[in-house]
Amino acid sequence: MRKKVFRRMKKLMKTVENHAGNYHHLLETRWSETDWSQVQAQVVLDRIQNILDQLPQAVHQAHERLIGERRVANKDKILSLYESDTHVLVRGKADAEVEFGNGFYLAEQADGLIVDWEFIKEQPTSDNKLVAGSIARLMENYGTPKSYSGDRGFDSQKNRDELEEKNIANGICPRSVVQLNERLEDDCFRQLQTRRGSTEARISIFKNAYLGAPLRSKGFENRKIRIEWCILAHNLWKLASIARRNREAVAEQKDAA
Repeated sequence: MRKKVFRRMKKLMKTVENHAGNYHHLLETRWSETDWSQVQAQVVLDRIQNILDQLPQAVHQAHERLIGERRVANKDKILSLYESDTHVLVRGKADAEVEFGNGFYLAEQADGLIVDWEFIKEQPTSDNKLVAGSIARLMENYGTPKSYSGDRGFDSQKNRDELEEKNIANGICPRSVVQLNERLEDDCFRQLQTRRGSTEARISIFKNAYLGAPLRSKGFENRKIRIEWCILAHNLWKLASIARRNREAVAEQKDAA
């Protein structure tokens, strides 16, 4: 049934491709008869041409999977007709084994202020390789942090050694169950792991309340700029909330006195 549907889609796609080619030619030769400027017309022409250029590969990719029943390497796949920097992200989640997009690293301090981030253009590396770069940026911008916490994806012997060398309390969840049981005897580690759970909520707030889901900006650089502006807006909101609480605490102390 899937093969039958695909063959019908392939036939329809050829019709759509012919229409698009005709519209592209008409707009290219008669744009002056429209209300658009030449620059506006060229934007539309480029968008049409972008899809036309990728259609043969997209059809071939689907043919290999459905008709030939052959796997297509991730590096050869078109994951998005509009965002060429999109990658396959193996997340291993129960509801999403694989996701598509770009890697995004976010670090917050105890009060919820975002203090470090990285939006990754290339295929992202494993989480444990992000720790060294994050620690370096934190030390450059704020000084040596007292502690660093993360889930087990950030755990590695190299990271454990580096945190110990820099005298930073290690709150990263160990991959080893035996090591985890040993670390849970430490009050500081338990506190850091409890605090780490709030980071998931922070990511959700940032994604849904600030970035928007999905992120509408097109192109990696535009999405990166959008993320940076949203981080600034988030931190200004967070600082304002902290300042308000501090004012209220001072007022309460004065009333008590």
